[in-house]
Amino acid sequence: MANPRRAWQRMLSGRRLDLLDPTPVDIEIEDIAHGLAFVARWNGQTFGDYAYSVAEHSLLVETLFGRLCPKASAAERLTALLHDAPEYVIGDMISPVKAAVGPGYGALDDRLTSAIHIRFGLPAVTPAKLKKQIKKADRISAWMEATQIAGFTRAEADRFFGAPDLDLIADLSIVLRPPVEVRNDFTMRHAALIGEMV
Repeated sequence: MANPRRAWQRMLSGRRLDLLDPTPVDIEIEDIAHGLAFVARWNGQTFGDYAYSVAEHSLLVETLFGRLCPKASAAERLTALLHDAPEYVIGDMISPVKAAVGPGYGALDDRLTSAIHIRFGLPAVTPAKLKKQIKKADRISAWMEATQIAGFTRAEADRFFGAPDLDLIADLSIVLRPPVEVRNDFTMRHAALIGEMV
């Protein structure tokens, strides 16, 4: 009889996260921050001496979301910060790979997102309006990344991600940093938003 395939991952915190049936009690922000700080966006195909991590991207998305929605609650901003949190265990797949993998990737992402949200006091499923607002911030971030560190022309980025309001991002630029710095900033931002929610 064949051994059943292992569907859990051991985290640095010592937790075992079951990918098929994730539970909120097995989720720790330190594991998320560490994992996301070491997962490269754009499959690592960016200029610079450090990879542009999902944690750095998440911090930028939360900043952009705050600018787009200045009256957003701390819980809504936390939802923006955690919008790619499942990638701490499943990695960051570029859209063409997600399409090739099929609907199983989306189902896995949804299960992990629900567990993460419940762990931090958020609704298991993000309301459609909020999801759309976060997606807008996500696309602006992608445009910035594409033009600043991934080698896209503005015309290409406009076509793939939509042209952003340049006044919104005039004072923002992408700076590549060591993973430990990004990990610490992600953890501190999470703590600040949790503190505002209490």
